[in-house]
Amino acid sequence: MQYTIRNVPGRLDKELREAARKEGKSLNQTVLERLMVACGLTGEELKRRDLGEVAGNWVEDEAVEEALEAQRQVDPEMWE
Repeated sequence: MQYTIRNVPGRLDKELREAARKEGKSLNQTVLERLMVACGLTGEELKRRDLGEVAGNWVEDEAVEEALEAQRQVDPEMWE
Protein backbone atom coordinates (compact mmCIF):
# COMPACT_ATOMS: atom_id res chain seq x y z
CA MET A 1 0.00 0.00 0.00
CA GLN A 2 1.30 3.47 -0.80
CA TYR A 3 0.37 6.79 0.77
CA THR A 4 1.02 10.38 -0.16
CA ILE A 5 1.09 12.76 2.77
CA ARG A 6 0.86 16.48 2.13
CA ASN A 7 1.32 19.59 4.26
CA VAL A 8 3.81 18.01 6.65
CA PRO A 9 4.73 20.71 9.18
CA GLY A 10 8.31 21.89 8.96
CA ARG A 11 9.11 20.88 12.53
CA LEU A 12 7.86 17.35 11.91
CA ASP A 13 9.78 17.08 8.64
CA LYS A 14 12.96 18.23 10.33
CA GLU A 15 12.52 15.79 13.24
CA LEU A 16 11.83 12.83 10.97
CA ARG A 17 14.73 13.57 8.64
CA GLU A 18 17.12 14.07 11.54
CA ALA A 19 15.99 10.81 13.16
CA ALA A 20 16.44 8.93 9.88
CA ARG A 21 19.92 10.35 9.47
CA LYS A 22 20.94 9.54 13.06
CA GLU A 23 19.58 5.99 12.82
CA GLY A 24 21.08 5.42 9.37
CA LYS A 25 17.67 4.59 7.92
CA SER A 26 15.61 5.87 5.05
CA LEU A 27 13.00 8.53 5.71
CA ASN A 28 10.33 6.06 4.61
CA GLN A 29 11.51 3.38 7.06
CA THR A 30 11.72 5.90 9.90
CA VAL A 31 8.18 7.19 9.26
CA LEU A 32 6.76 3.66 9.03
CA GLU A 33 8.41 2.59 12.27
CA ARG A 34 7.11 5.64 14.11
CA LEU A 35 3.61 5.15 12.75
CA MET A 36 3.65 1.50 13.87
CA VAL A 37 4.70 2.53 17.39
CA ALA A 38 2.17 5.39 17.53
CA CYS A 39 -0.64 3.04 16.46
CA GLY A 40 0.36 0.42 19.04
CA LEU A 41 1.22 -2.20 16.42
CA THR A 42 4.68 -3.15 17.70
CA GLY A 43 3.71 -4.66 21.03
CA GLU A 44 5.85 -1.96 22.57
CA GLU A 45 4.17 -0.10 25.42
CA LEU A 46 4.13 3.66 24.95
CA LYS A 47 5.26 5.85 27.81
CA ARG A 48 2.49 8.24 28.64
CA ARG A 49 3.10 11.34 30.67
CA ASP A 50 0.53 12.52 33.14
CA LEU A 51 0.24 13.54 36.77
CA GLY A 52 -0.96 10.12 37.91
CA GLU A 53 2.11 9.60 40.05
CA VAL A 54 1.52 12.73 42.09
CA ALA A 55 -2.23 13.32 41.80
CA GLY A 56 -4.08 12.47 44.97
CA ASN A 57 -0.91 12.08 47.00
CA TRP A 58 -1.24 15.12 49.24
CA VAL A 59 0.34 14.57 52.62
CA GLU A 60 -0.73 16.76 55.51
CA ASP A 61 2.21 18.72 56.87
CA GLU A 62 1.80 20.99 59.86
CA ALA A 63 4.54 23.41 58.76
CA VAL A 64 2.96 23.79 55.33
CA GLU A 65 -0.49 24.32 56.82
CA GLU A 66 0.87 27.01 59.15
CA ALA A 67 2.57 28.80 56.26
CA LEU A 68 -0.61 28.66 54.18
CA GLU A 69 -2.72 29.92 57.06
CA ALA A 70 -0.38 32.89 57.48
CA GLN A 71 -0.82 33.71 53.79
CA ARG A 72 -4.62 33.57 54.09
CA GLN A 73 -4.71 36.37 56.68
CA VAL A 74 -6.30 39.56 55.40
CA ASP A 75 -4.95 42.89 56.57
CA PRO A 76 -8.06 45.11 56.88
CA GLU A 77 -5.98 48.28 56.71
CA MET A 78 -4.86 47.39 53.19
CA TRP A 79 -8.51 47.27 52.05
CA GLU A 80 -9.51 50.71 53.23
